[in-house]
Amino acid sequence: MPADTAAESLARLAAERVDHRFKGLPPDAGGLTVGELAAQRRNLFTDGFTTPVLALSAERLEHNLKLMESYAARHGLAFAPHGKTSMAPQLFQRQIEHGAWGITLAVPHQVRVARAFGIRRVFLANELVDVAALRWIAAELDADPEFRFVCYVDSVRGVEVMDAALREAGATRSLDVVVELAAGEGARTGVRTEAECAAVADAVAATRTLRLAGVAGYEGEVPKADTERVTAWLRRLVALAADFDEAGRFTGLDEIVVSAGGSAWFDAVAGVFADLPELSLPVLKLLRSGAYVSHDDGHYRKLTPFNRVPEEGALEPAFRLWAQVVSRPSAEQAFVNAGKRDAAYDLDLPFAQVVRRGGTERPAAGVTVTALSDQHAWLSTAPEADLEVGDWVGLGLSHPCTSFDKWQLIPVAEADGTVVDYVRTFF
Repeated sequence: MPADTAAESLARLAAERVDHRFKGLPPDAGGLTVGELAAQRRNLFTDGFTTPVLALSAERLEHNLKLMESYAARHGLAFAPHGKTSMAPQLFQRQIEHGAWGITLAVPHQVRVARAFGIRRVFLANELVDVAALRWIAAELDADPEFRFVCYVDSVRGVEVMDAALREAGATRSLDVVVELAAGEGARTGVRTEAECAAVADAVAATRTLRLAGVAGYEGEVPKADTERVTAWLRRLVALAADFDEAGRFTGLDEIVVSAGGSAWFDAVAGVFADLPELSLPVLKLLRSGAYVSHDDGHYRKLTPFNRVPEEGALEPAFRLWAQVVSRPSAEQAFVNAGKRDAAYDLDLPFAQVVRRGGTERPAAGVTVTALSDQHAWLSTAPEADLEVGDWVGLGLSHPCTSFDKWQLIPVAEADGTVVDYVRTFF
């Protein structure tokens, strides 16, 4: 897709009309375009936004983008952040502007979204065996010489399905694939042994529709993951690349792809990839961490590599979910109007952080989220908790992957509450 068309696609997001589809937005903004509403620079707390409303911190979002850009550059890594975390084309574009090689995705629908908004390089961290999707990918590759698409293969059967579908589609460009090395027995997808990896590579070589571009995997699935186990698996991955190269499996390429890196162990990836032996071709050392964009207050905050290597910097949680106290039935209990429909809850419950009343914000001392219903969060309130019906409660969230998918249009707010943009998601 030409660059001007990509810009036009993003501009169309600003031209979309605000209406009932987008929860939390001011009712009196109905009929405005998103761009018109953004230009008004309304305040999140005083200019008509309704609760619950999820907001992204403008300052923290920019901090996280810059931090991972500098981290990748410092360690000699190309960066293809996992876009399935947000499925937000505006954030894809900002990641590209901050040096990303491309975007990592997981399923065909997500690739269609990325292509609709001009993404030129896609790493699909999955084996693609959907015939209709393969037909579409083949057409995209044939129509756009600048489109680079790479996906996993992890079985001989998968290679056979892909080859048959691409031949039937009349594909003229080979589809680049990387052999996925599983993170161990009992892990998720991927080839379990090096011998089986070689058999999959042989199957790829026997086709005219596929081209072996490298090796890859996901260290976050290493069983009982710790630094030692993750590092050992990464060394297996690097050794597999070297063995394939020595066997001449990458002849005809411009570069060899070696890829790993979720959001919990990218320090180990950087360390092992730095020691990758010299191969016969340049190596694209591709890191794929994605949750860093918004970061979080739970799962990844505990696991972030920056906790282990603090001199590298620190990511900042950028999400806050604002809800309102709608019931205070006793001194020990309160309820706010945000629940499972609004808050990520698959790993950790939300965290009560601040309370706003009359324009004043203070720590949510003595307030703890204990459960979620569909549209309510249950709060336990200790004696020191100062909480009344009508108060706004700011909640920190865990696991950003399941926060973006609950909100189609997310205000981006500065520290004083001024909303400067709106991020559109497509799940």
